[in-house]
Amino acid sequence: MTDTTYLHWPFFEDRHKELARVIDAWATENVCRLTANEHEDLDQTCRDIVHALGEAGFTRYAVPASGGGEYDKLDVRSLCLIREALGKHHALADFAFAMQGLGSGPISLFGSPEQQQHYLQRVAAGEYLSAFALSEPEAGSDVAAMTTSASDDGDSYILNGVKTWISNAGIADFYTVFARTGEAPGAKGISCFIVEANTPGFEVSERIDLVAPHPLGTLTFNNCRVPKSQLVGEAGRGFGVAMATLDVFRSTVAAAALGMARRAMDETLQHVSGRKLFGGVLSDLQLVQGKLSDMALAIDSSALLVFRSAWTKDCMAERVTREAAMAKLHATESAQQVIDAAVQLHGGKGVSKGHIVESLYRDIRALRIYEGASEVQQTIIARQALAAM
Repeated sequence: MTDTTYLHWPFFEDRHKELARVIDAWATENVCRLTANEHEDLDQTCRDIVHALGEAGFTRYAVPASGGGEYDKLDVRSLCLIREALGKHHALADFAFAMQGLGSGPISLFGSPEQQQHYLQRVAAGEYLSAFALSEPEAGSDVAAMTTSASDDGDSYILNGVKTWISNAGIADFYTVFARTGEAPGAKGISCFIVEANTPGFEVSERIDLVAPHPLGTLTFNNCRVPKSQLVGEAGRGFGVAMATLDVFRSTVAAAALGMARRAMDETLQHVSGRKLFGGVLSDLQLVQGKLSDMALAIDSSALLVFRSAWTKDCMAERVTREAAMAKLHATESAQQVIDAAVQLHGGKGVSKGHIVESLYRDIRALRIYEGASEVQQTIIARQALAAM
């Protein structure tokens, strides 16, 4: 039922059209089975999804060819198409795939050949789960407020501090962790490290439960010794590593939101076409048609911004800060509105626990916050506009 005419837009090549077909077919056949036990064993469900994505070859798109990936560099259009399809089928499947890319992103973009060979090969195979550890209790959007420290100690760094709101906490095999090394004040004195889950001095000190559960928690570093070979890129350049990683994956968050909105639209069209009332069906009402019009407009405008950003990153520009911010802001906010309308049009079913639109209503909310809240995206867009004067 989902409209696929957008695949004929000039943003895509034949390989993208084929990928969209293959991932949707795979998700249709496998996602329900893989997520059947999510409420009984969330952690194992995520592991099973990643393993299955690896066996099917989809996690190869999350890393570059130097680490066993599909293409020489990360292809953002492919990442977006995969996340859109998985987001349409189940938010947890999208989450599991997304973290394979985001958690290993610093290594994909800045890692040494040895780091890429060791970690990315296993990510591509679905054997290792990864995590991206940037946020702190008092340093979320304001990265420069980071207090987690990494002290130079000969052939190692010693990490101390706390990270929180970290996805895959407790199930990741390794974490890309950002800490202050002090080469300069503010954002300039931060570095990125690979910390393996079994490293002494590292622990997952808390698990955080959300309205739409996924593995999330707080990490604590207590004199955690990390070899200098685990430094990603150059010391003191970690802020750039983090921003470049988000520049790639922020568009994919928008794609996941787009997928959720498409599923809400599909469910709503089916419902209003069959729901009988007043001698006709729900879709006969002009007020309902008005809502459907708004939903369709929100979805297409989001898709245009998402795939403009992805195409620009793949084909034109090294950085797409403005385009990615616009895509994430519009797609996540619009998806929230589309899904809210779907709940409303489903009536009592829309707020019944376990119904797909009720699940979507819980799933979409976090996307407006993580990888830069909507208000942060507004600030980015405004500053980019002012800088262009």
